[in-house]
Amino acid sequence: MARLVAEARERLERRAHLDAPPPTHYRREVARPFTAAERDRVTILIGGLTARHEQLIQALLAACGHRCLPLPQMDLNACLVGKQYGNNGLCNPAYFTVGALVSYLQQLEAQGLSRREIVDRYVFFTATTCGPCRFGMYEGEFRLALRNAGFEGFRVLTFQQDDGVRANTGEAGLKLTLLLGLGAWNAIQFGDVLNDVAYAIRPFETVPGSTNRALAEAMALLSEDFSRRQHLDPATKLPAWLWKRLKPRKVTRQTTEVVMNLRRHIYGDLSRDAIRACRERLETVEVDRLRVKPVVKVTGEFWAQTTEGDGNFKMYEFLEREGAQVVVDPLGTWLMYLVRQGHAKLLNRRGVDVPRRGPLGARLRAKLADEAKTAAKRFGYWAGAAIYRQRYHTLCRALGELPHPLVDQEALAEAAEPFYKSLASGGEGHLEVGKNVYYSTRRAAHMVLSLKPFGCMPSTQSDGVQSTVAARVDNVLFLPIETAAEGELHAHSRVQMVLVEARERAEEEFDRALASTGRKLSEIRRYVADHRELRSPFYHVPTSPGVAGVAANFVLHVSRLIDRDRAWQSRQVVSQPGLRAPANQQVP
Repeated sequence: MARLVAEARERLERRAHLDAPPPTHYRREVARPFTAAERDRVTILIGGLTARHEQLIQALLAACGHRCLPLPQMDLNACLVGKQYGNNGLCNPAYFTVGALVSYLQQLEAQGLSRREIVDRYVFFTATTCGPCRFGMYEGEFRLALRNAGFEGFRVLTFQQDDGVRANTGEAGLKLTLLLGLGAWNAIQFGDVLNDVAYAIRPFETVPGSTNRALAEAMALLSEDFSRRQHLDPATKLPAWLWKRLKPRKVTRQTTEVVMNLRRHIYGDLSRDAIRACRERLETVEVDRLRVKPVVKVTGEFWAQTTEGDGNFKMYEFLEREGAQVVVDPLGTWLMYLVRQGHAKLLNRRGVDVPRRGPLGARLRAKLADEAKTAAKRFGYWAGAAIYRQRYHTLCRALGELPHPLVDQEALAEAAEPFYKSLASGGEGHLEVGKNVYYSTRRAAHMVLSLKPFGCMPSTQSDGVQSTVAARVDNVLFLPIETAAEGELHAHSRVQMVLVEARERAEEEFDRALASTGRKLSEIRRYVADHRELRSPFYHVPTSPGVAGVAANFVLHVSRLIDRDRAWQSRQVVSQPGLRAPANQQVP
């Protein structure tokens, strides 16, 4: 009997794996640190943002004493290299990014550098997150691919994008200083507005290529300005007696330092002069706003929106070739989304830690402490978002309000709420659904195009909801496109088919606008030809409610100008006998 019991025990333990050795828990690989002593001889490689943002970040890091290079444009070959050395089942951003990194390191090796020299003299800097999509595994996948390619020990520096202003690389060699933080703020906002301006001007330029040439000149001036910026030491600006009093008090000293640098780099002459120089270069471009262009709002997964190469089938370039005007999303929208989500989660947890039982006095004190803590954090979220929006819209006004303003995050959450809960995190969260509903109901775009990597889990969730949105919301013209290493022809074909309807919408809108003025298009063109300021890219054209197209808004605006310009109407009657100026008509 004892033998049978022992055999049964052994069998049950084996079945429950109790006889197996204890599991070895995963431990994050301890990477070689990037030290401050290496700063002057190690080059930081960056990638994954637009060319404008990367150019400004490169200049900023140079101002902070770092050597920096953006990776070459991520092309199809980069994706194939990423698949060769990486794991199966990753998505486009991982394959393209690590493939571009490995390809660049292989080029350095071909130029004569040894692998040890490459590992010692280069590091890669990128953002990461905790998921739930595969973005949270990128760092480990990058290291695996680099190891498989023969670059064992190559350093990958990361910061958590969800940490916001608390983000830290954990590396002494790349410390997030005040100059770097304010410079990054500037780089994101300047890159956003100039990116938006380029897409707003290029479809209407009268001389092909003039926008890109002017933008290149503006970016060169801006990069030079960023590379010369320095940290402002309050001791050099304040009176000696005042600094002597402030210096011993740590909080007061640090607050003074932050405020003075904030004023200098964000609100001072540096920024005003920089944006003025950019505008002067771009003002040389002449535009024809009477070209009817369908407005395509692009949304989708973050990386698929920001890349401008094969990672999204060069979709922006393709849309412009097909005669569309592209409305891109600024990085600021994503930052405001993170702030909004932090605030929403704070309110959702309000009162959770307050005890429900115990002495009344203790519960009241806990309740008051919780409310005070929540109020302080709410003020921080509100102040941060308000300051960022105010500065962004100041840059927009400096550029003739040509860049699109930041969309109110609460409006996006409210638009998505019937279909997608705003507290459901992951990827773009409720933004894809919210933007589709927002731009469709307000008739701010003729078409919404969503770009996402093949198999992107959060975007796939959004796509599942979009069919319900299309059934319940009027005026929706939505197209999701999954990007991969292949399928470019198929994706472009699908976009072309939907663009036909978007183009029809734009033309019908233009015809209605022109008919409502009671004027002929030739008269509008004559007035524009006689007024050079109307051909300036920074001439502000007011938008009419429910009118998305630039051409339709432009004819409505020019018609109102003609109505008020009696002298011009008289000259037209004199120069063309028999011509009678049309009577004023109310514009809807």
